[in-house]
Amino acid sequence: MTAPVVGIDIGGTKTAAALVDRAGRVLERREVPTPARSGPAAVLDAAARLAADLLGATAGPVGVGTAGTVDPATGGIRYATDSLPGWTGTPVADALAARLGRGVRVTNDVSAAALGECWAGAGRDRAHVLLVAVGTGLGGAVVRDGRVETGARGAAGEVGHLPAPGAGPLRCGCGRYGHLEAIASGSGLAAAYAVETGTHVTGRTVAERAASGDGVARRVVERAGTALGAALAGLVALLDPDAVLVAGGAAGPLLPAASAAYSAEVPAGWADVPLLPATLGADAVLVGAARLAIDTPERTDR
Repeated sequence: MTAPVVGIDIGGTKTAAALVDRAGRVLERREVPTPARSGPAAVLDAAARLAADLLGATAGPVGVGTAGTVDPATGGIRYATDSLPGWTGTPVADALAARLGRGVRVTNDVSAAALGECWAGAGRDRAHVLLVAVGTGLGGAVVRDGRVETGARGAAGEVGHLPAPGAGPLRCGCGRYGHLEAIASGSGLAAAYAVETGTHVTGRTVAERAASGDGVARRVVERAGTALGAALAGLVALLDPDAVLVAGGAAGPLLPAASAAYSAEVPAGWADVPLLPATLGADAVLVGAARLAIDTPERTDR
């Protein structure tokens, strides 16, 4: 089978679909705002409409990368935050299969991004990769031999909930304190800046102020990057990857300090494991979802 495949990216803000060729190149792309507040059925309808526009040139299943923890056995959502209200428990694979009339393969969006980067991005030709996505929150995924390691609950690689020095007074998205996500994420930058200044701005604004010379913002960004780099150095010794990739909209400002801390902290036996910026940008989830569709065997019960 050599026809292009369709990958879908369902997030709390936007939903996209793309036609992807067998070299991992995006040929066509569609995108709409995610109708998150209208409920799961509306989100699924929007995703199906986007995909249907592209399906004429394809054969085989569709791949999906979605926010939330995905049950690897069913393609349903085990857990999701309020960015997609009511998404927990949604049978994404079955519901989209019914709408599209073909098989659907589903994984978490960060896992899909890791698949995409390993296929056609910064992780190409590397067997074992750890990817960390720094956005509003902090996610992670591990790919070995072209397959995502899901763990028992579909949540392997979730680095955001590791304890992190300096994050003690900051609240993680899970509701607890002191986790890596609470300091090394867009929301973490915003929270840390608010603690120091009493000013409430977005993480993007903190990064922009740091680049413009704001001393407090620079300190917040450097502290976040240092925490991220040190954590990744420890994870390298635990997971033994060929490379560590850093992706996400908030990754750029953190990379200088993260790279310095990573180099300083990585154990000598793993000193040759590079810390690299991801390269596929917004297409990573779409490309990885397409790869998932290509690689996952058909099921006989769906």
